[in-house]
Amino acid sequence: MSRVLYFAINLCMEHHVYFWLKEDRQNDNDLVFFEKGIEALLLSPNVASGHWGKPAATAERTVTDHSFDYAISLKFDSMESHNDYQEGDSIHDEFISRFKEWWSKVLVMDLA
Repeated sequence: MSRVLYFAINLCMEHHVYFWLKEDRQNDNDLVFFEKGIEALLLSPNVASGHWGKPAATAERTVTDHSFDYAISLKFDSMESHNDYQEGDSIHDEFISRFKEWWSKVLVMDLA
């Protein structure tokens, strides 16, 4: 059996955001509201695709961090689309305005 390797030029970028919510927001009503806010981010016209979730139930390893509450992974067709999302996207701006006081920590990792 032979293997064929495919290489593609990645013309897009990915934006990964990890959220640690404050203890007082760890209730069913607030979590549902936060999840709806995250889902709204996927509707931004600047976002090509994306998904969100909670830490996966993978094995505990020293290199794996399960401590966050939610994460979102967004793909953009270009750096310009990402920049438009960061500066002036009404859906993104509303999310930050509504929830910025809810998290104790947020970590962003971008991949190009």
